[in-house]
Amino acid sequence: MNTTLVTSPAIVTPASPEQSTCSLLAGVTQFLQLADGRIAYDDTGGDGPLVIALPGMGDLRQQYRYLRPYLTGAGFRLVTMDVRGQGESSMRWDDYSAQAAGQDVLALMAHLGAGSAIVIGNSFAAGAAFWAARQAPQHIRGAVLIGPIVRDLPISPLTKFALKAAFAGPWRGWFWMTYWNSLFATRKPADHAQYHDLLNKNLHESGRFDALKTMVGLSKAETDALMDGIKLPSLVVMGTKDADFPNPEQEACLLASRLGAEMLLVEGAGHYPHVEMPECTGPGVVKFLKQLLG
Repeated sequence: MNTTLVTSPAIVTPASPEQSTCSLLAGVTQFLQLADGRIAYDDTGGDGPLVIALPGMGDLRQQYRYLRPYLTGAGFRLVTMDVRGQGESSMRWDDYSAQAAGQDVLALMAHLGAGSAIVIGNSFAAGAAFWAARQAPQHIRGAVLIGPIVRDLPISPLTKFALKAAFAGPWRGWFWMTYWNSLFATRKPADHAQYHDLLNKNLHESGRFDALKTMVGLSKAETDALMDGIKLPSLVVMGTKDADFPNPEQEACLLASRLGAEMLLVEGAGHYPHVEMPECTGPGVVKFLKQLLG
């Protein structure tokens, strides 16, 4: 297990307003029609190695807007997809699990005519890489797991009650967006306000909070059980101030040890190091992918 600690420069020049607005654009939305709904995605195109990226719950595929130029600049073809119930994907499904997301990855690969892909997953969607690799190990070349929530963490009865109450009334939008804001530990990107408005508007579409509530309540025990037997070259990327974990560095070490993975710790970053500190995360991800492909 190799560990890299990267520290953000003290001064970072923010993007101009024009650049910030453009950075939110994920390209022309395309759709994969499945039996129970459709999955929204965008595709940078090209004939480079395919990378499929999934956001975590309660977020949009545009969260990869800052990682995208690093990947495309290195010659990769990046496809970002909205998970079930979120973004522009259909709202109502029978299954919102990481296992279902892994099946959607494989379906999208087949739709694209891709023989193989690398999967990037943030938060709970990191588990999609495990499930896709379990079902079709010959097609999943590796994974980048960003702030991965792939096992059930201890939660107090008080916290369980608070979560239930938070989703029970008209304040649930305020609750989720306040929580989401808190996951940027050191700084927010230049287009944070615009992205906030885009995400908030999307989540207030009828049915999206119901999907999110279901996802929040799902156990990750089955995903957890996959880790010890799966053979998947992986990079665990963790912000050292990720508030979703009692001890982010300890969690990253645990997961990297179980997976035999490499580890990239981003000093001072929260749950979205690829958004908060892309100048640290992007080069590290590209380095891993190039080493993976030889």
